[in-house]
Amino acid sequence: MKKEIEQYLVKPGKKIKLKDFNTGYSGDLDKQGGKLELLEVKRKLSEYQSTLYAENSHSVLILFQAMDAAGKDSAISHVMSGLNPQGCQVFSFKTPSANEYEHDFLWRHNLALPQRGRIGIHNRSHYENVLVCKVHPEYVLNERIPGYSEVEKVDKAFWESRYQSINNFEKHLTDNGTIILKFFLYVSEDKQKVRFLDRINDPSKNWKFSSADITERALWPAYMEAYEEAINKTSTDKAPWFIIPADKKWYTRLVISQVIEDAFAKLNLKYPVLPDEEAAELDKHKKDLLGED
Repeated sequence: MKKEIEQYLVKPGKKIKLKDFNTGYSGDLDKQGGKLELLEVKRKLSEYQSTLYAENSHSVLILFQAMDAAGKDSAISHVMSGLNPQGCQVFSFKTPSANEYEHDFLWRHNLALPQRGRIGIHNRSHYENVLVCKVHPEYVLNERIPGYSEVEKVDKAFWESRYQSINNFEKHLTDNGTIILKFFLYVSEDKQKVRFLDRINDPSKNWKFSSADITERALWPAYMEAYEEAINKTSTDKAPWFIIPADKKWYTRLVISQVIEDAFAKLNLKYPVLPDEEAAELDKHKKDLLGED
């Protein structure tokens, strides 16, 4: 892994503290230089996507988690803008529907997994079940899990079991050819305030703002604790977490794209080579076509 992106990787077994990460970090780059680098990386991602589709042996699952106004939507839009939309699947997960509550918490996410040769992007993901549900354990009761009919019963053992379920789910996926990249876009509380005010002051952005955003903002310490624990419990060798500085959106987009590029490079993807018989048949068709002139 490239040195400049390794600093964002949460290594398995290493317990991180979010306060040790700088949300405003941008290295030695300026905004213009970062944008130019992003253009080059997006060009490479387009090439990798084509080979991924042709080889048809792996799929790529990219998860985005963050507090409100961290820039998930714009990161997805910018980083993926150079890709062929036919090879991408983007899902934004909201509060589970009545039908989704009739199944286990991983069911709807399993349905949204990318096919071989494709890239799947989940804007929020199965991690909501150990993040927002950890801050609001009363939400767990909606799942009607036997033995958990009261909030008081949603204890430490419950969360440990849920982290293990997630790890088992992701191990199954990676064992079967899915590359998983998990991004936590780490925005500061001050920057979130600035972006909230921008949404309020700009009529064209009013639709992005909800009074619920303020309610959840008041729970910032609880969310940070939930993120820390979830990241520490579920960053594995094959499904690692990356903590990405999110106060400067241009830098966030660049680092995400670099991490994805690095993951593709490690796959050593190649276009399929035809067997000798099929290659000979192809050559015959070529001669037939040329002979039409």
